[in-house]
Amino acid sequence: MPTASRNRLVIVESPAKAKTISGYLGPGYVVEASLGHIRDLPAGSKQMPEKYKKEPWAYLGVDVDNGFAPVYIVNPDRAKHVSKLKELLKSADEVFLATDEDREGEAIAWHLVETLKPKVPVKRMVFHEITKPAIQAAVANPREIDRDLVDAQETRRILDRLYGYDVSAVLWKKVQRGLSAGRVQSVATRIVVEREKQRMAFRAADYWDITATLAVDKPGDGPRTFTATLIALDGDRIASGKDFEPTTGRLKPGAGVVQLDGDGARGLAARLDGRPFTVTRVEEKPYRRKPYPPFITSTLQQEAARKLRFSSAATMRTAQKLYENGYITYMRTDSVNLSESALAAARTQIAELYGSGAVPPQPRRYSGKVKNAQEAHEAIRPAGDNFRTPGSVRNELSTEEYKLYELIWQRTIASQMSDAVGMSVSVRIRATTAANEDADFGASGRTITDPGFLRAYVESSDDDSAEADDAERKLPVLVKDQKLTEEGLEAVGHTTQPPARYTEASLVKALEELGIGRPSTYASIMQTIQDRGYVTKRGQALIPTFVAFAVIGLLEQHYPRLVDYGFTAAMEDQLDQIAGGDATALEFLTSFYFGSPSAAEGSVAQAGGLKKLVTEHLGEIDARSINSIKLFTDEQGRNVVVRVGKYGPYLQRGANGNGHAPGTDIDPDAETASEGDRVSVPDGIAPDELTPEKVEELFLGGGGERRLGDHPETGEPVVLKSGRYGPYVSSGEINSSLLKTHTPDTLTLAEALRLLSLPRLVGKDADGTEIFAKNGRYGPYIERAGDSRSLENEEQLFTVTLDQALTLLAAPKQRGRRAAQPPLREMGVDPLTDKPLVIKDGRFGPYVTDGESNASLRRGQTPESLTIEQASEMLSEKRAKGPAPKKTAAKKAPAKKAAATTSKTVAAKKTTAKKATAAKAVKKAAEPAKSVPKKAAAKKTAS
Repeated sequence: MPTASRNRLVIVESPAKAKTISGYLGPGYVVEASLGHIRDLPAGSKQMPEKYKKEPWAYLGVDVDNGFAPVYIVNPDRAKHVSKLKELLKSADEVFLATDEDREGEAIAWHLVETLKPKVPVKRMVFHEITKPAIQAAVANPREIDRDLVDAQETRRILDRLYGYDVSAVLWKKVQRGLSAGRVQSVATRIVVEREKQRMAFRAADYWDITATLAVDKPGDGPRTFTATLIALDGDRIASGKDFEPTTGRLKPGAGVVQLDGDGARGLAARLDGRPFTVTRVEEKPYRRKPYPPFITSTLQQEAARKLRFSSAATMRTAQKLYENGYITYMRTDSVNLSESALAAARTQIAELYGSGAVPPQPRRYSGKVKNAQEAHEAIRPAGDNFRTPGSVRNELSTEEYKLYELIWQRTIASQMSDAVGMSVSVRIRATTAANEDADFGASGRTITDPGFLRAYVESSDDDSAEADDAERKLPVLVKDQKLTEEGLEAVGHTTQPPARYTEASLVKALEELGIGRPSTYASIMQTIQDRGYVTKRGQALIPTFVAFAVIGLLEQHYPRLVDYGFTAAMEDQLDQIAGGDATALEFLTSFYFGSPSAAEGSVAQAGGLKKLVTEHLGEIDARSINSIKLFTDEQGRNVVVRVGKYGPYLQRGANGNGHAPGTDIDPDAETASEGDRVSVPDGIAPDELTPEKVEELFLGGGGERRLGDHPETGEPVVLKSGRYGPYVSSGEINSSLLKTHTPDTLTLAEALRLLSLPRLVGKDADGTEIFAKNGRYGPYIERAGDSRSLENEEQLFTVTLDQALTLLAAPKQRGRRAAQPPLREMGVDPLTDKPLVIKDGRFGPYVTDGESNASLRRGQTPESLTIEQASEMLSEKRAKGPAPKKTAAKKAPAKKAAATTSKTVAAKKTTAKKATAAKAVKKAAEPAKSVPKKAAAKKTAS
């Protein structure tokens, strides 16, 4: 370790990481956090330095005409912190940049150097775990900043800015303001939309088989009875779910199977009743299951979702805490490697906990399946050369941290244990009816003689019906030609199921298999597609919104390459090549944005590049068509479509449109009544749930527009409509929501006219001030010049007299807290914290609470439909954000004095000078980088 006489400044990303590392370095080191990125591209035109605001590329923050040079500015909320770092730098003899070891961390280190401009030696220290030996080794073996990694991150940032800003502008114009597009988020959304389309096209099919309960005379060590399933009739296989087309519900062509219906299955079962059953074949073979590799980022997110019900964001947030406090190795990795010290630690601990027989002769070494994985890194494992067991750290961690650490520890240990071994058995059994029909039944069994690694860990599956690896199915000892006694026959019906919706876990897996995204991006992708309103969650399932259908429809029709899986994966490969020093960023960005004659046919570059694509072809996009998603044609020949409107999606059936010119920018809500019936799509309905039956229910159940008659005073029609916030009546420019006592399907014209009379003028007081009866968010009330009193019931809106109103207003207002109300619903125990969860009714609507944290129900959620997994995740996110900052009263400014002393004047001038210097430093940091990467054509130093 260096002597304490030298002063070394160590910069990391987070305060938690700084605190842990500081404890390992001791005197002579000052450890400070950068608080993440200290500078970035401008977030908008307001942040753009004045001298660039008139440039045609200013909205991008990237000079696309001069080597794609980015303009970097110090993040406004980091300016003060940058000054602090510069102050610390003044007394430092050396600077160690200890940011994370991935591309993002390398870029943060580079930005620190570019912004702080240290005049002392700068060293880059990297480590994959925050333990004392690892930190000391990193200090003793520093390296230079890897410019190839910086180039790759910077190129990714610029690429995402070009894609995001230019394509998002199209979405704003043609779909809806405020939408965003992203190189990876749009592809992830497309995957979810495609699965929903498959579900919408799905047609269920029914098929039947027979289950036989069979018994042996002398069971021995095994069970006396077991079940077998009909698999063939007269040599022809019985149809199962895999034999049907998912979209039509018909048998696949050439399936060559027998499809039994209910009557056929029951009839065959009756004909087999009492007939002899004989074993025709017994096959035994050894069973062996190898352990799973240790976790990488994607598999950790998948298993945490399956086992712990963590979202991707919650998993990474918790893993970050474990890493920064020295419990696990770095959590953003695609390598399944374990270091030699980790292998030794795992094998030693296995022998201690499970015996030497659970340790294989040689350490297990895994090869990753992820394309371009950084195999030099390590998998996610417990930190240190001696793994701490979950029990030993239980009291040091929060509930979430403990559960995730336990999962990581179990997986790491299991990866180095012996195989699970056993025996699997397959049996064929035949029975023949009196009519000589041969019915073949099958049964299979499995016994595990040595569970091996399964003693420590069993992986979960996305398929809830899948059998666990440690499950046993024991059969009696059976031999060929053995006679069996039939003790029951049951005809069993099955219905094919649509493909399962993606969960965060399975979507991450799909992206990884396609080669799209990287470990550091998966969690943010999951969060982004939900935050942007493209995907909602129902339990663990991801459901696309109709806005997502419109956006993906636009991209697929007019920019198909931008959401092509192969093209997106190829961009990831090119970024990896830049990181490895095998490609240049300038050539890549030029080809993508401006096009290249050498580009492959059909690529963005061949089409003239992104810039040409989003400007020259904008007029070809028919906004009305893009925002219309056809569902089906009903029995009356009417097209039923979902329109994405300004105030939410709605159903329309009838005419196909009003004949506007293709490419015309229109308001999708500006349609004439002649175009057919309309009804809002209620919140919470998934696209695949809009079946013909459901659509008819929405139109007939009061959701659609229904003319009730004419207003007797104005002559205008009185119409019942369905809006975003529920049903309401409308006549001319007057609208009124239905009361709680009304039902849309039975509402009469007389009731509608009463509603349209609200707010009702009750009368005037002695001073001539008007008093009104109104219906509000919290129920009926009367109001006089802002002073209000609640009414007992809705009927009083129409019956309360002036005298009654004056009496109510004369009484003092009821203040203080309401009496405690019983909870709306008791949900059970939170799977993360083991605390009881309840839903209560609050001032601003229902909310879920564990007694310490509260989370309001989101749009589309109801107390009845909210799942305990959703509630747990909502509260976890709320806890992660921490308590809201307390509001402090603004201090009253002191009165100005007539004159100030000379010393105060001087001090004020010094303060002004310091502020000017700081502003100048921030402005200087906003200068554009002269070039993107060192390998670009113009090799200039970026600032």
